[in-house]
Amino acid sequence: MVIAPGTTRVASSRRSCVEIADILREHISDYKKKYNMPKEHDKAVCDMLSCRTAYLGGHIEQCDRCGHVRNAYNSCRNRHCPKCQTMAKERWLEARKADLLPVVYFHHVFTLPHELNPVILRNKNIVLSILFQSVSETLKQFGLNPDNGLGGRLGYIAILHTWDQKLLDHFHLHCLVPGGALSNDKTKWIACKYDYLFCEKALSKVFRGKFMDYFKQAFTSGKLIFPGSISEVGTSSGFKNLTEKLWSKEWVVYIKEPVKKPEYVLEYLARYTHRVAISNNRIKSLKNGEVTFEYKDRSKQTTKTMTLDAVEFIRRFLLHILPSGFVRIRHYGFLANRYKKENVRICRILLGLSEELPAKVNKSIAELMLTLTGQDIFICQVCKKGRMEKVQDIPKHSGENPFYILKPP
Repeated sequence: MVIAPGTTRVASSRRSCVEIADILREHISDYKKKYNMPKEHDKAVCDMLSCRTAYLGGHIEQCDRCGHVRNAYNSCRNRHCPKCQTMAKERWLEARKADLLPVVYFHHVFTLPHELNPVILRNKNIVLSILFQSVSETLKQFGLNPDNGLGGRLGYIAILHTWDQKLLDHFHLHCLVPGGALSNDKTKWIACKYDYLFCEKALSKVFRGKFMDYFKQAFTSGKLIFPGSISEVGTSSGFKNLTEKLWSKEWVVYIKEPVKKPEYVLEYLARYTHRVAISNNRIKSLKNGEVTFEYKDRSKQTTKTMTLDAVEFIRRFLLHILPSGFVRIRHYGFLANRYKKENVRICRILLGLSEELPAKVNKSIAELMLTLTGQDIFICQVCKKGRMEKVQDIPKHSGENPFYILKPP
């Protein structure tokens, strides 16, 4: 099909809100005058600046009824981009349907003390890996102990979050745990007997001990770095002072209300997976070099607004860029990826279900959008009757290279 003469041409659908990309486009040069940017930040910023622009290419669509024309640009698919996480989340949740069991699910949150934040920000890969390992071993130990009411192998999903509502660094793991365990010989499902899985204080002490042991090992082996303002912490006396502070604190392990209906588990998981530090719909304005955004005041259960200098807003946002290749959603126990399919099949049999796992459905973007919003994205937004059809490709690199915004030629 050739684009008919006289048809209306639009570059893209209009946006009514300020986005992260808008703030970066206007103020990333100001940020770079004050702060250095590692490669991970360069990559994330470039991706977000190019997301759904001509630089990534796309195609032109035309209505087969009224002739309306629009450009549809490709997404960057960066995991830190607010515009690219909805579809990734929905596909991930669809894949998790096969893992669900008809049992109560428990939600545990393991939080690292804020005294560790300066060290974590300079050693994300190492310290956050220690966080995952410590939490995993803690839950595994409690599950295997028959005195805790189980005495078998747990299965759980751990999801890393690094932020609070004000975009400050707040490192914690959300763990969703089915309320039961698979016996070591895989012949019995051991159901949880209580309205809670484990004691918070007991979990906290074991979690702290395991983390501190691995943290000390990393320091002794020279794997940690202590540049700039935290150089004193890297000395023997400085590290000792830090560890003494950490040992003196009660570490926070919070157990939320259990999810008692398995059909709600995916909806519950959706609140925590594939989230970024702040979504575009929380950003209210960008004026005179200042960003205003919404946040939840959990102490008063109210929604408030905060205004930050744009450079400070970008600094806080970039705190949460993870190292390249770092996995922030991990599966453990009988849900570990290698043997998950077989273990879930065994659990289903022991729970009196069919051993056949629910078939995976690979929905298209249009099908997912129809499910999520009730809207058919191929219906023309002008005449509301015709269907949009692809008529021409938009080649990649048609627009401005976002790297030139970071480093002008």
